[in-house]
Amino acid sequence: MKQVTWRKLWLRLHRDERGAVSLETILIVAAIALPILIFILKYGWPKIRDYFNQGMQNLENEGNNVTGGSGTGSN
Repeated sequence: MKQVTWRKLWLRLHRDERGAVSLETILIVAAIALPILIFILKYGWPKIRDYFNQGMQNLENEGNNVTGGSGTGSN
């Protein structure tokens, strides 16, 4: 069995370009998506949260109106 030196192993690994295109694509997508995600979380999330909370409040109010204000739904 032939022993491979570290230098030969390193050179062989360095020349191997399999998967390079996939890695580059992932890095490009991450470089585009990360700033968008940060922007949405910083500026968009409070508006989304407020919109969701307002919708839940409206749903609760409508539910109370249907059940006569008791909120339990029993007759």
